Amino acid sequence: MDIRINTKDGIPIYSQIVSQVKYLVASGRLSAGEQLPPVRKLAELLTVNPNTVARAYRELELEKIILTKRGSGVFVDGGGSPLARKEKIRLLNEKIDLLLAEANMLQIDESTLDQLIEKRKQELRVDIGGKND
Repeated sequence: MDIRINTKDGIPIYSQIVSQVKYLVASGRLSAGEQLPPVRKLAELLTVNPNTVARAYRELELEKIILTKRGSGVFVDGGGSPLARKEKIRLLNEKIDLLLAEANMLQIDESTLDQLIEKRKQELRVDIGGKND
């Protein structure tokens, strides 16, 4: 599992783990039923506190992205998100609105914003256009 932590960008580490696992699932790099590393193992790999990974896993489980099976481990949930497509789009549009407002406040023009988004997509190696509900 390829997760990269950036301690200098101000985003909490647990939140970075949550976001990246979501992207890995959305891009198909993590499949339904696939096992994730145990909390301690992932914490060791990322050199973070196990409580940080445990918090990320709890959030992912609440969002029905992963499923913990006692005695077996942590797995990508095969049921997918319970949200209807319309609700998913609404939530994503809220985030897009926030990004556009922030870019405007920082006086980042549309062309630069587009370049930043493309660069970030390449960094995350995510094909966001390939998933349909």
